[in-house]
Amino acid sequence: MKPEVRQQLIDWAETYNDPVYFQEDPIAFPREFLQRGAALQDIEIAAIFAAHLAWGRRAMIVRDCTRLFDEMEWRPYNYIMAHSYRDDNTSLHRTIKWSEIAHICNRLYHFYSARATSTPRTVSLALDPTVHSVHGSPSYGAEGSTGSGGTGRPVRSLELLSAEEIRVTIFRQKEDKRAANKKINMMRRWMVRNDGKVDLGLWTHTSAADLIIPLDVHVYTQAAALGLTDRKQKDIVTARQITDAFREIWPDDPVKGDFALFGYGVTRKDA
Repeated sequence: MKPEVRQQLIDWAETYNDPVYFQEDPIAFPREFLQRGAALQDIEIAAIFAAHLAWGRRAMIVRDCTRLFDEMEWRPYNYIMAHSYRDDNTSLHRTIKWSEIAHICNRLYHFYSARATSTPRTVSLALDPTVHSVHGSPSYGAEGSTGSGGTGRPVRSLELLSAEEIRVTIFRQKEDKRAANKKINMMRRWMVRNDGKVDLGLWTHTSAADLIIPLDVHVYTQAAALGLTDRKQKDIVTARQITDAFREIWPDDPVKGDFALFGYGVTRKDA
């Protein structure tokens, strides 16, 4: 990597890793739940749906995320566990219909209903309310029960699932080892990175060093223009190559480079 490119990426990342640029962005929704002191499960459900709807103009994404969370009465975990969803073929967001949302909710219901395991990544707010609480105080799930959704047992977290498992288990998309999984990797960035700025840092058993850049056409075009990839395919191999390029700058936090690419896009637009 050329020294001047490296320095420019650092400058962009430092400038644009700032909440001021993301006030009308899909991440604003899980952050809203965080600021309300919601349970981890509410926040991660908000994140997975906000990422799923992150397609198109920001204003339209914000409008339709608001419609979705209004339908959930801003209690997404309770909505999931009530197991009664709006299920019709009218559009929520572009080609995404309410029936598709209902199917995702149903799969989330079965995920959260499964017996919590004893693995280190299982969220156990019921046993230790400070482990994954928000703002350092106990966070409350359904029926006011600390982190247990009223079941008296620990509630599972989506952190248990890899990006590929979320793709297949929650979204019921076909298994594809080459898929870039852009929206899922974006949601994982939100939930894992923890520098106290834009991202939320609530999934504490996943290392930021293991995250992969969320790759779409815009990210690919920007990365290719900067010489961060020489591949033509917009797949997971390319996403890893771009991530590895950022790893030269931020070895423990390579997807910080996502903010550098955002900055590149902003400066190109303003040019």
